[in-house]
Amino acid sequence: MKNFACMDEKHIIVNYTIRPSQIRLGWIINAFMLILFSTCISAGQNFSHPRLYISNDTKEDFKRDIETSVWKNKYVDQRRARVEKYLRYCQEDQNWLVSRLQMNWKTTHDKVYLKGGDFSHSSGKAPVPTVRFSGSRDWAAEYRRPPLEEVEPYFDDPRGFYLKNQQSGEKEWVHPAETGFMIDKTNEQLMSIASDAAFLYWYTDDPKYAELAAPVFLTYIEGMFYRDAPIDLENSNQQHISGLATFEVIHEGILISLVSVYDFLHDYLEANGYNLQNSVAVFQKWGDQIIKNGIPDNNWNLFQARFLTYIAIVLDHNESYENGKGRQYFLDHTFNTSTDRQIALSESLLEYDQNTGIWPESASYSVHVITTLLRIITLLDHATNNNELANYDVIEKASLASFQYLFPNGYTIGFGDSKHKPLPPENFELLISNYRKYGAMEKEKLMSHLLNQMIEDGLYERKVKDLFQLFFYVDHINVDPTEKSKLSSLVTPTFYAPNVSLFNQRLGTGDEAIMASIAGSKGNHTHANGISLELFANNYAMGPDMGKGPSYWHEEHRDFYSRFPAHNTVVVDRRSDYEAMRSNHPFTIENSYPKSGNKTSDFDKITYAHVSFLEPTTISEQQRFTALIKSNLLTERGYVVDVFRSMKQGGGDELHEYIYHNIGQKIEFKSSDGQLLTPLPTEELNASKGELKGFNYFTDQGKIETAQDVTALFAIESEDKVDNLMKVWIKGDEGQTIFSVKSPKSNAISEGTAPADLVDSPLPTFIISKQKESWESPFALVFNPYFEEGENPIANVVYSSIEKYPRAQIIEVALSDGETKDQLVINASENDIAKNDDFYQNGFLSVKRFAGSSGEFDFLFLSGMNKYQQDGWEISAIGKVFTAAIERSTEGYTIHSDQPIEVILKHPLSSKPPVINFYENGINVGSRNARRNRHNEQQVIFKIDKKYEKVELTYPSKIKK
Repeated sequence: MKNFACMDEKHIIVNYTIRPSQIRLGWIINAFMLILFSTCISAGQNFSHPRLYISNDTKEDFKRDIETSVWKNKYVDQRRARVEKYLRYCQEDQNWLVSRLQMNWKTTHDKVYLKGGDFSHSSGKAPVPTVRFSGSRDWAAEYRRPPLEEVEPYFDDPRGFYLKNQQSGEKEWVHPAETGFMIDKTNEQLMSIASDAAFLYWYTDDPKYAELAAPVFLTYIEGMFYRDAPIDLENSNQQHISGLATFEVIHEGILISLVSVYDFLHDYLEANGYNLQNSVAVFQKWGDQIIKNGIPDNNWNLFQARFLTYIAIVLDHNESYENGKGRQYFLDHTFNTSTDRQIALSESLLEYDQNTGIWPESASYSVHVITTLLRIITLLDHATNNNELANYDVIEKASLASFQYLFPNGYTIGFGDSKHKPLPPENFELLISNYRKYGAMEKEKLMSHLLNQMIEDGLYERKVKDLFQLFFYVDHINVDPTEKSKLSSLVTPTFYAPNVSLFNQRLGTGDEAIMASIAGSKGNHTHANGISLELFANNYAMGPDMGKGPSYWHEEHRDFYSRFPAHNTVVVDRRSDYEAMRSNHPFTIENSYPKSGNKTSDFDKITYAHVSFLEPTTISEQQRFTALIKSNLLTERGYVVDVFRSMKQGGGDELHEYIYHNIGQKIEFKSSDGQLLTPLPTEELNASKGELKGFNYFTDQGKIETAQDVTALFAIESEDKVDNLMKVWIKGDEGQTIFSVKSPKSNAISEGTAPADLVDSPLPTFIISKQKESWESPFALVFNPYFEEGENPIANVVYSSIEKYPRAQIIEVALSDGETKDQLVINASENDIAKNDDFYQNGFLSVKRFAGSSGEFDFLFLSGMNKYQQDGWEISAIGKVFTAAIERSTEGYTIHSDQPIEVILKHPLSSKPPVINFYENGINVGSRNARRNRHNEQQVIFKIDKKYEKVELTYPSKIKK
């Protein structure tokens, strides 16, 4: 049991007890809420201001810390310089700043009307100028937001706004609905200046800063006090998501500046006779709007909770207000009490996958959710000093799980509406702050090293961006220079997140690192992409996802970026589609290796995923097999195998098209005999017959009609670097057409995942088109990344099949040493059979690496296997299908198997049977000789009865004496 001691408003110690069973899952349950709502906040903060970020009790300590922290002191100096600029303006015109507020200065309208996601008009009459509402829910405006120096004072014109068109450069009168976020962003900018000034007043005790901030704050507060919440004339969903200032309650960013001004100026305003009742009323009204509105089943709950936390902490006890809506009221709705459109934190956190720590949205949104949660917890913890993070262990789990989103170069993957970015350093800054505050030294050390690695890699520079960071970031991070970052311990060779339908594979390190990210469509901020693939190699996202369009309401996003043609996937009949944004079309994992989340694997030369999917519009079965395989080069540079099957359930006429986008300046095609293939101009790819509109976005169309195997070479050319190349070996097929096109730029890539000069460039793209089912003869490709003057692991790729077993796709990869080959046999399922001469496979996958014709392999990898037979080896499942790896060693073979198996192998009668040794935790736990096969004396047989750490097969003749 855990005891808490808190002070009530008479400073009397009150003890509360929480049982371990109540806090096991980390949720704030009723007993904890009693503590919180009995104001488990130090007495010095309960009844004095400021208290949001700091109290006057620690002011002098804070000032001393600032003086010794160069980077924090720099921020304070920057704020001072910023505010001084506007002080000079106000010396010439005392209303310079306040007059730039976007208000109904002349009309003083108190009613706001919307038409769906756009502002319609305002009306009514208030006794003071009121705050103007935002122009549109869509931020993608065609007009430039003017700097404050160009904003007309007291502007309020019935004609709308006179703004510069970003395309023409000419000024035009436009309706507010065409201005996007201009109105609210201008007000946010002005209030952020007021917030800086309020902070500087507290920091310096110089009243000039208060005199600058107060009029801006009070004018806005009065204007919002007398203005009603907006009404949607269409009574659409917009009515249930609007805030007081913007179209979404999660975009009420000005509220944080308002609360900060109130907190730092509270005593000044009271001392100068200002009545703060309207300020309290506005915060209460704003809080009620946030509680009433929203979208209850995604990240909105958490963004809204952050605003509610700010409101709650600056308000006093419920008993201080006639309506009873004070600190406890809003904290209760933040943490414990859910409404129809605002789910409490305790319930919202159940949306996390408790096993993986993954939030059910695309990567960029998921990591932002972590930041938001940490800000909420940090604010609350500053008030309670009760290690609030310990009550929410899933937040720590999510923070560490977010590393699984990373490409090898430290940028996040791009599925759905994501963009390639480093993880938010703030997440680790705030964890460090918590760990240091509560003495969690080992955790602090881990986070400090990870943050320092980001700094050393050029992904982060410690600098303050806002008051929150100024007060809550530690001044110095403690790093032991003799220890290295443990980033590698936070990512695994494979990682599966079912709640977002994501499977990542990683292989290799440094320049040789490759990664494949496979995404379906599940959760929020998803796209209609089928089974999409994103490839990383040669230090770049070579085959990137495309990210989101200019805005979610923009036609480019609706028709292209969120649809199949923008993704590395297969489209059926040019009609494959389903709902984007909030989707429930995940893939199913059929087979994979190694097990998701395992930090190491028994066999480190291969990873793979085999997933299936039903495309709902054309009712098509689809499967994708993607494998990463290390070569035999000393650098172990690898390659990627991709086999995609697709067929309509109903049969009939079919068109299946494999789309792949790659960064680069150009793409070049060659036939299997090395002849250059020039695409012939065409305009076939379009939506003229009701196909997906996304095909209209492909330009510079050309086509090659050939049944031959083809290579496509993507080149990233640079003056100061060797060419960065992606060679794709494409399987030929009868009636196959390859289109070469330019695709719109990827909005996912950044200068961290592509060369700077290619970030805004169209992507060279090929589309492999088959007018027949592609199940028995699937799309098959080998992706071969290398540098022009570096090692290229592949000399040639040959595709073949077995006539009687057409589902079996055989791929033979000749490695660059001229001797070694990798042979892959990929069936459609674990139950399929492939048989030819002495080869037999009843199972999904076999990969054999061998040199010459001796039949002796370097390794044999089998997965989803019932029985495999070739070159004197016969390996059978005793019960369940198995995954096994057999590697040649100096004295025999090392075997790993995840299930019981029986092994029969050719062995001359004249030789002693091999010895089988079984190991667990590095210790030999058993040994026996293989026995002669009673059906064939030229064979030996042995069984492996369960999964062992490893099994060694040793030939007595090869044992060193």
